[in-house]
Amino acid sequence: MFSAAIALLRPKHWTKNVVVFAPLIFSRGLFNAQQALTSLRAFVAFCLTASAVYILNDIADIESDRAHPEKRNRPLASGAISRSAALTIGGVLLALVAFLCADMPVKFIVVIASYFLLNVAYSFRLKEVVLLDVFFIAAGFMLRVLGGAYAIAVQVSSWIVLCSMFISLYLGFAKRRGELVNVAGAESGAPRRVLLLYKVEFLDQMLTISAAGAVIAYALYTVAPRTVATFGTENLIYTTIFVIYGVFRYLYLIHSGTRGENPTNVLWADMPIIVNGILWILSCVYLIYMGSGVSSILQ
Repeated sequence: MFSAAIALLRPKHWTKNVVVFAPLIFSRGLFNAQQALTSLRAFVAFCLTASAVYILNDIADIESDRAHPEKRNRPLASGAISRSAALTIGGVLLALVAFLCADMPVKFIVVIASYFLLNVAYSFRLKEVVLLDVFFIAAGFMLRVLGGAYAIAVQVSSWIVLCSMFISLYLGFAKRRGELVNVAGAESGAPRRVLLLYKVEFLDQMLTISAAGAVIAYALYTVAPRTVATFGTENLIYTTIFVIYGVFRYLYLIHSGTRGENPTNVLWADMPIIVNGILWILSCVYLIYMGSGVSSILQ
């Protein structure tokens, strides 16, 4: 029962919420204990909210999940946990979220409430609407970034919000492509209705556009006058290489197999992407917090 309850929460998917820390890092608040702790609270609140949404999603999809070659092993679809128990766990999670948000800024509370309601709407209706299904996934990532900013009362760059939108669109279309490929190769099981409205060729075009948008938005952020003035360096542009490699590597993975259906599994299993992500974070932290010193050395 305990292991089934943990699986129901999908803790691996909590990695999606690390974008909550982006405003903390890019506002130079990483080593501010109060801001760091507040960001951690925001991260935990988003993780618990996401898990509550996953429970509702699994309840809504229980029949279709039973026909899926992998999703049929989920706790609800397999019968390892009952619907009533799942709803109880979801209620406890939302109570914990309310406790964590009790003294948080009003804007953060509005964002996390919007995140929950948007995802509930997605789980029960919007995920069956072609294109909007992926756009609402992207909206969830943008709300995470905004929530991270509002939690510590800092202004977030519009370029960062735009970049997170393109990255999440990229991952969303990759997920749809992986699902479509898996359904085409499956011997049985009815596909979700929205998948019938997509074509692999169309999704490949959307992936190209989203990837280009993400890289361009990030590159423009690194050279924006406000960014250069804030960090005292123009060298953040060089971290774009890690973004480009990560996008290309993921594109390679989804074209060489079926791993694109679950972006989280790729992030946990592909060592080149893991190493690339760590190097990108370290490079950004080094340049942001020692920007002016690095610039003087390179000049």
